[in-house]
Amino acid sequence: MSSQALLAHIRTRPQPPMPVLVVSKLTVCVIPIAQVAMGAIYLEECPRQPYIPIYLVVSGVFALMLSLLSCLPCAQQSEDGPSTTLSRLCATWNSLTSFFLFCWFIAGNVWIYSIYQPSYNPAHLDLYCNKTLYLFAFWITTLVYIFLCLFLFGGCCVLLCFCICGRADPDDNV
Repeated sequence: MSSQALLAHIRTRPQPPMPVLVVSKLTVCVIPIAQVAMGAIYLEECPRQPYIPIYLVVSGVFALMLSLLSCLPCAQQSEDGPSTTLSRLCATWNSLTSFFLFCWFIAGNVWIYSIYQPSYNPAHLDLYCNKTLYLFAFWITTLVYIFLCLFLFGGCCVLLCFCICGRADPDDNV
């Protein structure tokens, strides 16, 4: 194999098989669907902080939109030519939606953690929040932090391994 063919082969990203893509997209959509369902079912069940069910519904809907939009051909990066107006529009939409979800996540943190631990007794009208709704929102939000910490820890471990093993750029033969 010539060096040109080898370089061309390395530069092209391998695409996973279609069933893997479908299963991964469906798996990623499970939590947003659960968020929409929980928020809609318990919409009036948290007088202590009525924005919690709204937070779940909105974040679930936007996460689903972001996930489904990534399936469209316009969202795929073309490696062989300049980007089209449609692909730039999709990239802009993805960026704006991601930024909105980040800001909405911060707002949800304030709404959820500021009332920790609400009363789960419906007799306390002003302090009441449905236990299922609150704990679902609490743990979904907390899981984001857990996964972020695991991701950062794993990245630091990989960087440390690269430093220890002395992985150098092969072009550094000076």
